[in-house]
Amino acid sequence: MDFNRSTNKGTFIPTSSMGDIAFLLLIFFMVTTIFREETGLPVELPRAEAGEEVNRELVSNIYINRVGQISIDDRLVQIKHIADIMGTKISDNPQLIVAFKTDTYADYGTVSDVMEELKEVNAVRVFFNNDIEGSPGQKY
Repeated sequence: MDFNRSTNKGTFIPTSSMGDIAFLLLIFFMVTTIFREETGLPVELPRAEAGEEVNRELVSNIYINRVGQISIDDRLVQIKHIADIMGTKISDNPQLIVAFKTDTYADYGTVSDVMEELKEVNAVRVFFNNDIEGSPGQKY
């Protein structure tokens, strides 16, 4: 009697329910995962309030509109002339305050370029002017 054993049995893993199992695992981890709230430095940003009045002789206004035109004290200028103009103003009055008044839709690249020009002449007293909360915006 010759008993031949078949050693060529293939292994078979049923895959018909794998999609269901994967879906249930996904739901399980979504339900049981705890999301921690990000902890960082507690920062409360200031709101614009009516500020103190400053002598107009100490302020130089830089306006930037939405098309990128730049005006220093109501005179249109190009970016390349800002360092010369502001350098002269700051050397004449070291206490000069530079006030930025930009359009909401002004290109940030233009604002950044103007800031770089101000850095070259060491203009350190710079602030961005914004609308007082609750008041209508000014057109300039």
